[in-house]
Amino acid sequence: RNDLSDFHDIRANGKIAMKLDEGDRLVGVMTCTDTDHVLLAAKSGKCVRFPIDAVRVFKSRTSDGVRGMRLAESDKVISMSILKGVAVSHEERAAYLRLARKRHNLGEETEAPLETQAQEQEEGEGAVQVVSISEERFAELAAKEQFLLTITENGYGKRSSAYEYRVTNRGGSGIVNIITSPRNGAVIASFPVTEAEQIMLMTDKAKLIRTPVTDVRIAGRNTQGVTILKTAEAEKVVSASAVKEDDSGGEEEIEDPMPASE
Repeated sequence: RNDLSDFHDIRANGKIAMKLDEGDRLVGVMTCTDTDHVLLAAKSGKCVRFPIDAVRVFKSRTSDGVRGMRLAESDKVISMSILKGVAVSHEERAAYLRLARKRHNLGEETEAPLETQAQEQEEGEGAVQVVSISEERFAELAAKEQFLLTITENGYGKRSSAYEYRVTNRGGSGIVNIITSPRNGAVIASFPVTEAEQIMLMTDKAKLIRTPVTDVRIAGRNTQGVTILKTAEAEKVVSASAVKEDDSGGEEEIEDPMPASE
């Protein structure tokens, strides 16, 4: 993390933004505030969310930074997202997700809106006490809710509430973002979306699909998702981006939040 003032007067030949070891590559650069959270998503289906202040502000642009996520062998980070930091306890988070699931009448594909006790313990968190939540607090949390879209290389994907991704320590191995079964394949994209947007997916065979975000089902994070694009044998989705309409009635494409897969 660097101050923006470190990047003034950039000339045509550019400036070094970060020192990279051999074999490493940059996957994301975003602006942030002191109250934001960082979410790193890996191709294995794991992710980690931590407060932005867990990464100190470096004085040098040529530093190699600190560990954001501990990766298994052959795994790699495929995207970085900036999420809003919302002050909510584990108990409120569980109560909100439980009530939201009931009101949205979500099906079995969502599984439980929050981890089961066994999953919580496996991922380093104890059982969550069941509490109630007022209508006012529910409306407040709903107004601040974000949804994360995750796409896999075989054309499957889902939307999950950002409240499902609890805040953990930087440098951990993370929690499940989506199940990367043989059906799904590896993760190729994971980024926040709004219901006003559409998404575009492209395969390595130059096949493209465009669909409203609302057509992608909301599901729990520890699920496989649903079909978004039907791929042929040996065909893989390599890129996903969001598109929104501008005020003039035309269409404005949002910059691709992540590069195409290698």
